[in-house]
Amino acid sequence: MNYFVLNERLGIELPALEREWEGYSETERANIVEQWELIRGSIPDRIFGFEKLINHKQSLLYEEENFERSCALNSDIAELASRINDLHIWYRLNQEIGVRRHD
Repeated sequence: MNYFVLNERLGIELPALEREWEGYSETERANIVEQWELIRGSIPDRIFGFEKLINHKQSLLYEEENFERSCALNSDIAELASRINDLHIWYRLNQEIGVRRHD
């Protein structure tokens, strides 16, 4: 069974659990946590990739003289920053799961 589904916006798989955490067996929980830790390990690289895109768009913005194009670049930068924020939230989620796992 697959407990995760690809989130295209963030470029990673996110949990798609059908039951409460306690509704899974110990083995299932261990498998879910193990798979999540692998996914979680890829988050810093995703953040780095989005940061590179932001830096590129900021350099384009610095040179841009067309107001409408500047607005579009600002919007793109804001969306990328939002993705980074969401990835930080998902990255911290593992800390909560790890604590629950040991209770």
